[in-house]
Amino acid sequence: MSFTHLDEHGHARMVDVTEKQPTVRSATARGVVRCSAEIVRALRDGAVPKGDVLAVARIAGIAGAKRTAELLPLAHVIGVHGAVVDLEIRDHGVDVTATVRTADRTGVEMEALTAVAVAGLAVVDMVKGLDKSVELTDVRLVAKTGGKSGDWHRAAPDA
Repeated sequence: MSFTHLDEHGHARMVDVTEKQPTVRSATARGVVRCSAEIVRALRDGAVPKGDVLAVARIAGIAGAKRTAELLPLAHVIGVHGAVVDLEIRDHGVDVTATVRTADRTGVEMEALTAVAVAGLAVVDMVKGLDKSVELTDVRLVAKTGGKSGDWHRAAPDA
């Protein structure tokens, strides 16, 4: 098995995508911020002392998607042409879903995962003063479209 991010000597390298043609691509990722019933109540009531948690997390997630190449050393700098971050308050905490789109030479899976992670961390940051046990879990890719490898969807129940 060969790995595209390793050269013939086993050294890390950035994959050269210069010759690839741009195509429309998208990726969707999900994660969960698990928190106490007290935090869920505060979120539903809009009573978190730091302010509008979901609005801040949504913007943080979009910013995270756009800055992925700065955080991951082998990720390509690509145009993030669309990013949607949705947060839903549930009894167990907050479900985070991000979909990122581009028309570029490589996919946006890492951008979608980064958007979920950063949005989730923003939620944690804003509510940790109410309960230190809050946690970000289950960050995973659930679907991708486009590119040479085609479409992929995680099998149920996550997809």
